[in-house]
Amino acid sequence: MHNDQLLPISPGFRPLRISVLVLLGLLVAASSAVAATGATSKIAPWVQQQLAVNSSSEAILRLREQADLSGINRAAPRLQRLRDSNALLQATAAASQADVLQFLHDKRIEHRSFWINNSIWVRADAATIQALSQRDDIAYIHANPSVRGDFPQQAERQSPLTQGGTGIEASIALVGAPAVWSQGHTGTGIVIGGQDTGYEWNHPALINSYRGWNGMAADHNYHWHDAIHSGTGVCGADATEPCDDHDHGTHTMGTMVGDDGGSNQIGMAPGATWIGCRNMDQGDGTPATYTECFQWFMAPTDLNNANPDAAMAPHVINNSWGCPPAEGCTDPSIMQTVVENVRAAGIVVVVSAGNSGSSCGSVEDPAAIYDASFTVANTTINDSIAGSSSRGPVTVDGSNRMKPDISAPGTSIRSSIRNGGYAVFSGTSMAGPHVAGHLALLMSANPALIGQVDELENVTRSSALQLTSSQDCGGTAGIVPNNVFGAGRIQTDVALNELRQEVIIIDGFEDQVSLRDD
Repeated sequence: MHNDQLLPISPGFRPLRISVLVLLGLLVAASSAVAATGATSKIAPWVQQQLAVNSSSEAILRLREQADLSGINRAAPRLQRLRDSNALLQATAAASQADVLQFLHDKRIEHRSFWINNSIWVRADAATIQALSQRDDIAYIHANPSVRGDFPQQAERQSPLTQGGTGIEASIALVGAPAVWSQGHTGTGIVIGGQDTGYEWNHPALINSYRGWNGMAADHNYHWHDAIHSGTGVCGADATEPCDDHDHGTHTMGTMVGDDGGSNQIGMAPGATWIGCRNMDQGDGTPATYTECFQWFMAPTDLNNANPDAAMAPHVINNSWGCPPAEGCTDPSIMQTVVENVRAAGIVVVVSAGNSGSSCGSVEDPAAIYDASFTVANTTINDSIAGSSSRGPVTVDGSNRMKPDISAPGTSIRSSIRNGGYAVFSGTSMAGPHVAGHLALLMSANPALIGQVDELENVTRSSALQLTSSQDCGGTAGIVPNNVFGAGRIQTDVALNELRQEVIIIDGFEDQVSLRDD
């Protein structure tokens, strides 16, 4: 998770701090137990280190066979596209995981299967990891570290809790959302998914847009999932209703949809509905919990994790978190297949760029680094880049990919927090929700764009306020797009105006975009 939450959290996983000689000795000892056959090349170093000092380790088994979604018809209706994608992913996982799952069952190894990227989470001892690494059907054994948020120091914290609203927040007005509302487009018919520390669903600014609330009673089936199965905070584990043990998630959702019907107009798309998945326990997540939430969004289930229904999937997912190498996510590809498959199914994946700036090459964490992610930088109300906002290019995977893709306000953003309150936070986690809400407004006004990820991202880029930087990251100083702002800061009203005359091309067929008059 990115370093923009302002409240302290309980300690999570810390990287082992032991001397080089001791570490070498431990790894030599572990190698005889874990991979005497030389299969260590398939085992992440973090897993090897854990097994050197512990009797067991968490890990993620990535199966060699992967589904190919390139043949999915992107011009098909959204629901058909989702169902076809899910069916192919599930069939691939069912066929290729059968033998491994039987092995784990026979050995009574704790495990959890994922079809979204054909992987299996396990908690196993050294002998079992060794046996698994020797299997031809397993491509790699990834780390599954607990990723702890990297939060600002006391001197960097923003203002304390504030209760009194003054109407439309300045950042919402800056990007032109009210001008879109005035045309009758507030996000109606669009579902935003958020995966974060959780959500206070009955907050006055969030309750009326929660899909599980009908105005009189709540039903959390298909609208909420908890990927934390051994939590220790106030939410516990496997919470059966939306819960936030950290404020961060509630704050991000407020920026997407928040409106209390009075003076707290904090959200970009107040007419949209939201659903949520908790992927962090008091600010600590793992690749497995992130993966579980993404999979649930592809086909939400009831509270018993049964009866999945792709018709309940969101149109856009906000991801205000990151998985840094410093906490064990040393393999930059750990989430790549997951994000690519979600995008291929027609769901936009909005990801905060991170708060490791101001140096170039600081967009370095999954999932912000991926081409399939729509990565967001943090700007001030004056359209300057925030000093902490991560810059591109992406070097951690050797791609030199330009990132971020786009920018949005993320500095001194007032939004909802737990216990019905409001507070001002800063970071790319605050910028990303502006973009998710922006996309909800565009899809609500332009139903032809639902599921068309490329077109949504393209119009967001082409309509952005172009911003240049003198900082020469990857040779992009003074030009647009660049590795500081991406294509520039979102302008929702300008994007909507562009779409009035735009003709989009889908698989060779022209489709005139029609605006909905709500």
